[in-house]
Amino acid sequence: MCGIFGVRGHPDATHLAQLGLYSLQHRGQESVGVVVVEADGTPHLLRSMGTMDEEMSVRLSKRPGKMAVGHTRYSTAGSSTIENAQPVLARSRGGYIALAHNGNIVNAAELRMELEDKGAIFSSTMDSEVIVHRMAHSTAARPEERLAEALQGVDGAYSLVISVGDTLLAARDPRGWRPLVLGRLNGCAVLASETCALDIVGAKVEREIAPGEVFAVDADGERSLFPFERKDRKQCVFEYVYFARPDSRVFGGSVDRARRSLGRRLAVEHPAPSAELVFSVPDSSNSAALGFAEQSGLPYELALIRNHYVGRTFIQPTQAGRDAKVKVKYNAVREVIEGKSVVMVDDSIVRGTTTRGLVAMVRNAGAREVHLRISSPPVTGPCYYGIDTPNREELIAANNTLPEIAKSLGVDTLGYMSLEGMLGAVPDGPHGFCHACFSGDYPTPPPIDPDKLRFGCGC
Repeated sequence: MCGIFGVRGHPDATHLAQLGLYSLQHRGQESVGVVVVEADGTPHLLRSMGTMDEEMSVRLSKRPGKMAVGHTRYSTAGSSTIENAQPVLARSRGGYIALAHNGNIVNAAELRMELEDKGAIFSSTMDSEVIVHRMAHSTAARPEERLAEALQGVDGAYSLVISVGDTLLAARDPRGWRPLVLGRLNGCAVLASETCALDIVGAKVEREIAPGEVFAVDADGERSLFPFERKDRKQCVFEYVYFARPDSRVFGGSVDRARRSLGRRLAVEHPAPSAELVFSVPDSSNSAALGFAEQSGLPYELALIRNHYVGRTFIQPTQAGRDAKVKVKYNAVREVIEGKSVVMVDDSIVRGTTTRGLVAMVRNAGAREVHLRISSPPVTGPCYYGIDTPNREELIAANNTLPEIAKSLGVDTLGYMSLEGMLGAVPDGPHGFCHACFSGDYPTPPPIDPDKLRFGCGC
């Protein structure tokens, strides 16, 4: 999962990209990068490991431009190195190509081998670089046609923001796995993974980039192509459950409203009659916990305090990183919890390590009973479309029964949202969503060798 941002034709494009990436930092904290294109078409690539910090901001301030493409990275596979930071920048006929990608290309390994057999030399281990090479090989006249040709035969999830010379491009895979929205600021096109990034720059939300659409804007105006075979929409339901910010709208719906609805349904499916209060695992579960409290009539309390100077634990690239961040990210409020029977609401359990540590923390603060409620179903399968769950061995729900999970986590009761309940709670549900990690219903054939995905992923 990554955050992508693009703007064209604005005199302060660099600063807009910087602000936009601040708003998308929750989508990736391994690296951040911006390609700034000057008025004469000269591109400048600035990348850094970690987040959009003061040093990166200072570097960007020295590179004004009229067009910018930005990226915050969370790798689903591959190494976390500066070589794999995006955007990708390459020189080709028709101008420089700068590419930012959110998603995961399922057949990237096969496409890469085909390109290498033709003499292509790769500078990173990202699946995203495959698209750049295919664009370079295209003989189409216009940039959007080159991109459309390059994406023929590419399978999996991709939302893309790309600059080619003076043209800004956007594209979304035909199933629409990952969000991408178009906004307008003083007549200029602004593209972002989520609407919160448009809000911060003052851009008005115009519409989503449609599944299967290739969008282009340059001096001649704006154009859209729909060059791919139509496919059933398979938007990632986990965007509503966890990834997106609650103040965003993704897939046309409010994230906050979706999570509150999830919480209300969870309270109906798995009430906790003996509980005295409800609290969330902040921040992604706040809205669901509020919904649970509203439905159950229990008071909502701030029982866990989050250190906001620590990144999201789920999207840490290593288990050691996740374990360390749990210890410094949260603290329990003893005065709220001590002696009480409590409902702890979280959005999901993937590996179980974060949850186990939090339950122990709540117990140590004096909770009499801990009733854990999860606003999504058990994660029982790997995701091949942009979430870091490649191996079933890592998934606690794929290898344990519900009583075993409850015992392992140290809770008195455990309740997961049903698949039907989750799909019925999100906007425009229950159809049009990918829920393969919960149901095993994969929209594409899983890779024959899933480890091939680990040669590297752009996000």
